[in-house]
Amino acid sequence: MAAIGAQVQRTETGDALARARQRAALLPDLLVEARRILNTVNTGWHGRRKSGVGESFWQFRPYTEGEAVSRIDWRRSARDDRTYIRDQEWEAAHTVWLWADPSPSMLYKSEQAHVSKESRALVLVLALAELLSRSGERIGFPGITDPSSARNGAERLATLLSHATSLPPKPDLTKVRRFSDVVLVSDFLEPVEETLAVLQRLAHDGARAHLIEVYDPAEEEFPYKRRTEFIDPETGASLTFGRAQDYAEDYRRLFHARRDTLSAFCKRIGWSYTTNRTDRLASDALVSVHMNMTANIGYQGGGL
Repeated sequence: MAAIGAQVQRTETGDALARARQRAALLPDLLVEARRILNTVNTGWHGRRKSGVGESFWQFRPYTEGEAVSRIDWRRSARDDRTYIRDQEWEAAHTVWLWADPSPSMLYKSEQAHVSKESRALVLVLALAELLSRSGERIGFPGITDPSSARNGAERLATLLSHATSLPPKPDLTKVRRFSDVVLVSDFLEPVEETLAVLQRLAHDGARAHLIEVYDPAEEEFPYKRRTEFIDPETGASLTFGRAQDYAEDYRRLFHARRDTLSAFCKRIGWSYTTNRTDRLASDALVSVHMNMTANIGYQGGGL
């Protein structure tokens, strides 16, 4: 038994290293793709349009007694008989945790899809990292790097991910603090109760989450007919149907019921739930999440 256990451990280690090498080979191209996508998206969510400390000019307003004299704009005040304060737009570094699901199910790519779910998830995470780091936000990836502010945040994250020999199948969110944002990119195909348990912990800790469900068109449409063998990528277990089409309706009902449960939970507490099919544009999901980070919006069907 010990010899068998050792063989299983070696096999699992070999699989993990193979996945790590595959991920490392993909990441340079995914980083380029993420930046290309980002260039099509209107950025600039960092400015909060509120008076405070920042570099961007917002407005002139009359000086009131008690304010610091150093804030007076003497050039503007010289134009008439009033004294003016130069207000800057309020900017504050925000903490955003980004996570892309590394589980085996994310490797799936049907003939209808352009890319695998893993590739799409990583592109979305890197594009968000680039967007947020350009705005001066603090970004982190659970199990890879704590939140930090750097202009090359996407490149830094891609480098760290390419050197990671293994990634935990679930995000470690114990370091998430109150008022932080958490972006979870996954197919969310695990039992819905497990996902809800994670979300409830985040809500209890005072964080705000944005879920991006990445899915393959075949997973939604269930195009299978006649005798078909299905293999669980997580466990290797197989299931064969003599007439797969007989199960299509029940499958689609369960597929959408899972999504509806998660999106309803998010909407109820002011979070966002975005969907993105791998045969559709990644920029659709990026725009939706970007908007949701600046507004309290519920379910957004990006790519549907």
